[in-house]
Amino acid sequence: MTKNGYIGFFSHTSMEDIKGDNNQVAAIIDISTGEMVFQALIKSFHFDRALMEEHFNENYMESDKFPKSSFKGKITNLSSVDFSKNGTYSVIVEGDLTIHNVTNKISTKGTIEVITGGINANSKFNIVPEDYKIVIPGVVRDKIDKNLEVTVSMKYTPVAK
Repeated sequence: MTKNGYIGFFSHTSMEDIKGDNNQVAAIIDISTGEMVFQALIKSFHFDRALMEEHFNENYMESDKFPKSSFKGKITNLSSVDFSKNGTYSVIVEGDLTIHNVTNKISTKGTIEVITGGINANSKFNIVPEDYKIVIPGVVRDKIDKNLEVTVSMKYTPVAK
């Protein structure tokens, strides 16, 4: 498990780059079943500019109303990962991503790196804010890419059962 995993998102347009980072993501992976769960507090996303962070929380994510985002899913090709041997393994993860109180099924590729004393998991995928009923006002619509790139990076350490 980890309590300080990373989820970030990036939007690039000709007008502006927007990057939000959250280093306080709680996550668990069960290596016997491939099941994984992530939970992130929306107010833990930070930006280069305070005004951007304020708009993100108040106008787009409504973080007082919808304080958390979560993912619950599993590695679908678990047999391709040898958790007893250090190495990097390609995985496919499928599950339910909940943002802004809207849940959608996602499937993405990633890597599991087995290292001495833990597991690193990484993935990059795109989401569309409108798929999660996140309204982007017309006045700033051109400043935010229609597809946001999401980066997930977890450094898990073992937990006794």
